[in-house]
Formats: sequence, C-alpha cells, structure tokens
Amino acid sequence: MPAPGAVHSDLRSIPRDEVHYRARAFGPDARPLHLLIVNISAMGLMARCDAAFQAGDRLRVQLPVVGTVAAEIRWSLGGRIGCELDTQIGLADYYELLAALTKAR
Repeated sequence: MPAPGAVHSDLRSIPRDEVHYRARAFGPDARPLHLLIVNISAMGLMARCDAAFQAGDRLRVQLPVVGTVAAEIRWSLGGRIGCELDTQIGLADYYELLAALTKAR
C-alpha cells in the first residue's frame, strides 16, 4: 500500500476514455442504484456512487448499445469504484457505446 499522499501510478495497459454518464445499476443485493460513470474502457470503468462497496462485490450496469454488463468491483475509495467487466466489449460495440455515452452529455 502506498504511503499517504503518495502519487498512485496507473498501470492499466488499456487507456480509459473520459465520459460523464449517469447509469442505472444493480448491486450485490439486487437493489437498484445510480452511478456516474467517469471513465470507461472495453474492459472496465470507474464511477462515482453513494453506496458503500468493497473489492470483490458484483454489479450489473445498464449501458446503451451493449445492454446490461456484469462487473466485479476491484477497488472502492471515497465514493469512487473501479470495476472490471466480466466480458470485454467488442471494438465495434465499444466505439458505438462511447459515441452514445459522450452524446448523452
């Protein structure tokens, strides 16, 4: 764990695209919740959320174009969560999704 105040190095090999999209999701208890997706890639996303989650919790997130995707929360910190999608979004669908997410601004 890095020391307090240390700069976190982002070691993801796939860059994320910045978005600002309000999505509906379902938490591990199947209750509906709202996410603000801040960035996304074909393999994961980072979102802001009022609910408290822990690494390993599972979500189902509703997205345009691709429908509902299952994801595992990899980290949770200060109202933000990082999620890894169970199934990678295909390139053509990802570009269409990205266009829909940025158009929704």
